[in-house]
Amino acid sequence: MTTRKVKKILISQPKPGNGKSPYFELGEKYNVEFQFRPFIKVERVLLKEFRHQRINILDFTGIVMTSRTAVDNFFSLCEEQKIVMPESMKYFCISETVALYLQKYIVYRKRKIFFSQTGKIEGLSIAFTKHSKENLLVPVPEEHNEEVLNYLMSKKLKFTISVMYRTVSNDYEGDETLDADMIIFFSPLGVQSLKKNFPDFQQTDMAIGCFGPATAKAIEEEGWRLDCEAPTPEYPSMAMALDAFLKENHKKYS
Repeated sequence: MTTRKVKKILISQPKPGNGKSPYFELGEKYNVEFQFRPFIKVERVLLKEFRHQRINILDFTGIVMTSRTAVDNFFSLCEEQKIVMPESMKYFCISETVALYLQKYIVYRKRKIFFSQTGKIEGLSIAFTKHSKENLLVPVPEEHNEEVLNYLMSKKLKFTISVMYRTVSNDYEGDETLDADMIIFFSPLGVQSLKKNFPDFQQTDMAIGCFGPATAKAIEEEGWRLDCEAPTPEYPSMAMALDAFLKENHKKYS
């Protein structure tokens, strides 16, 4: 347990854009200041890197979109290459949210767009069966899991993956400091980013929280103390875990 009262908490994610967040409610409840500072960011691959993959986007008849990030980076590469997507191109999206996000780049009503109702690639089973002859391109990050690719293989679909973006450390400026009593991590890469930006970091009496078992493992491997963790059966969300932690922390140091 931390040995000081937590008054400032650094959330290693972007600040919510709509002004609504359970963190703001916790801030009012416990008189805590929340800071938002992403420790990682997504970068698109350079056009030179993409060309090394020897992929011609217009050779494909369908695109599998697994996230809005994939959509952004795919169309960014298209724009830099002055590629205009034909109306005949089909889009297979992991969710309705991703499908609707395509409106940022294409005229939605004039395109053949399919989306999973479940948020899982399996939800596209009927669409893939109906369009089993398509030549599919799958934009992916540099570090990606095999779930989608394994499913496409199981359906015996013709597809090619293309690395179009990667997650990297979001570097601090030279005069930036860690002015917080607690840091909340959301990925192992966030832990790596802190080490890169502050190589002399010592936890001492600072509290550390995290979301996800992989992140917890990365924190423990650094020898840091983990004071608050989610998800758990008792606290399925980070906000719920933080609420319980702050309740105990403020009771102890009130």
